[in-house]
Amino acid sequence: MLRFPRSHFAVCGACVVLAVSAPLPAIAQEAHQGSQQPVAASGDEGAFLRENEAAMTRMMNEMMAKPTGDIDRDFVAMMAPHHQGAIDMAVIELRYGKNEQLRRIAQGIIIDQTQEIAAMKLAVGEPAAASAPAPTAPAAANQSHQ
Repeated sequence: MLRFPRSHFAVCGACVVLAVSAPLPAIAQEAHQGSQQPVAASGDEGAFLRENEAAMTRMMNEMMAKPTGDIDRDFVAMMAPHHQGAIDMAVIELRYGKNEQLRRIAQGIIIDQTQEIAAMKLAVGEPAAASAPAPTAPAAANQSHQ
């Protein structure tokens, strides 16, 4: 049997209360804004941090979809960018990460989240995007090949 300290339940309870009382995009945006740090690193670390920040900003902006009155479509409109953000961050891990276990996890994230986005879109009658290989070379290399 798993045992959690009482403080774990207090934190989880606070999250539930917060989640019920505030709109999800507002909570996510506030959490993201609180985590922003100036990027002072250089080399691969600096590139990783800049690309990750851009991915997070893009995800947060796209999750702010205007409600349509159709709960299912609104769910997909918010969740698809959330999943795409996970894909984008996993691609960045593949570009710069060295840990083979994390790289395999990132590959799984790309596959799973791509499939979930397609399934959600199909469920509401939207076409699923055509699949394409994920660009995992560093951004400078990708730009020089285009």
